[in-house]
Amino acid sequence: QVQLVESGGGLVQAGGSLRLSCAASGAISSINTMGWYRQAPGKQRELVATISSGTNYADSVKGRFTMFGDNAKNTVYLQMNSLKPEDTASYICNAHGVLLGIPYDYWGQGTQVTVSS
Repeated sequence: QVQLVESGGGLVQAGGSLRLSCAASGAISSINTMGWYRQAPGKQRELVATISSGTNYADSVKGRFTMFGDNAKNTVYLQMNSLKPEDTASYICNAHGVLLGIPYDYWGQGTQVTVSS
């Protein structure tokens, strides 16, 4: 199994910045891709960014968000700049991999980001 713990959410004014962290533990070596997703009330969960051999971003966050990792700390980060009210959501960390030949997805508990106008 893989355990994910997010932190770093909070309340920020539009134009501000936040950095989210996601610490992974457990079967780390089985992880292929880490990702950040977000879900706002009444909306579907949407992909924000992923990192494996490279990084990919949703069009809505390109140029404003940066995802990177620290292998020594088994942690991935999401640096969010130029935040907008529409970025308000619960941000959820994801680990995707294969363990004993079976693909899996593990999710964190989410961290709330609220951007005021």
